[in-house]
Amino acid sequence: MKNTFGNNIAVTLFGESHGAMIGAVLDGMPAGIPIDEDFIERQMSLRKSVGAISTARKEADKVKIVSGVFQGMTTGTPITFIIENQDTKSRDYGELAYKARPSHADFSANIKYKGFQDYRGGGHFSGRITAGLVAAGSVAISALKSKGITIGTHILSCGGVQDRSFSDIQNDIISLDGKEFAVLDSSKEDKMKSAILQAKSEGDSVGGCLETAVYGMPSGYGEPWFDTVEGLLAHALFSVPAVKGVEFGAGFGYAEMRGSQANDPFRNENGKIVTFTNNCGGILGGITNGMPIIFRCAVKPTPSIYKEQQTIDMRTGENTTLQIQGRHDPAIIHRARVVVDSVTALVLYDLLNS
Repeated sequence: MKNTFGNNIAVTLFGESHGAMIGAVLDGMPAGIPIDEDFIERQMSLRKSVGAISTARKEADKVKIVSGVFQGMTTGTPITFIIENQDTKSRDYGELAYKARPSHADFSANIKYKGFQDYRGGGHFSGRITAGLVAAGSVAISALKSKGITIGTHILSCGGVQDRSFSDIQNDIISLDGKEFAVLDSSKEDKMKSAILQAKSEGDSVGGCLETAVYGMPSGYGEPWFDTVEGLLAHALFSVPAVKGVEFGAGFGYAEMRGSQANDPFRNENGKIVTFTNNCGGILGGITNGMPIIFRCAVKPTPSIYKEQQTIDMRTGENTTLQIQGRHDPAIIHRARVVVDSVTALVLYDLLNS
């Protein structure tokens, strides 16, 4: 099992959903970078479960930094973040030792790890593991901000309700900062929450789409082939549980355009080269062009639903049924937003240090 991503700035994840602790190691950070523990705590709060639209599992998610930071500054050695698991109910998962939950990693993990995986709460495959990503990503977000680079993600759609897209990107990102439920049009929040609660009342779940903007990323970063900016970001984004699609700029919309509609004409604006439109999403030939980076992530409905489902017994291969117990999110998109911000920051800060 490989759990490390990044080149010069690398993050390694460890732990299981119902183990003693989870966390991350951030290696390659330069010495002398300020560490704002209050900001880390705030970012962690954006990932926590919130009321009836989230799981009833309540974790403090207090981050302890046990290496790599001295007197509030990075030392240049690996930074280790640990987060204790304090609200586990492993008995809810006894049946899952042999029954594969549909659309979870239970079946594929059982094959790959020959039955030795920790199945409780999804083990190492759980969305819980993203807490370590948020802790590490908080450091990268702060480091990028010091260079004038900001990142914002909002819920573009959820349960059939649509938010508006980014328009005034710099100010839109500012407006999302610290929002518990990240929408640009505040009138959509209650409608999305109602859709989530309706699905929950029916023992079901909903998914949606996240849209991310990066403002201030300079031009000239990335490579033309296998280490394109799109490729690196997609590589990291697809590691976020439930992300099943990523598109940049106009994305699949390009398929319905003509070249005259799709192209982004250049102009000189007060000595800076910009484009009239940004269908390319801030990336040309795999390399940043100085325009805002724009991408969207499709987030599938939470696979843990309370309806009876067909599955197989992994001991015998026989067909059977499963009705899950325990505490599960009717939607995870509002909690996934800060995870997307975090992995985006880790990828871009790595690029800046290449």
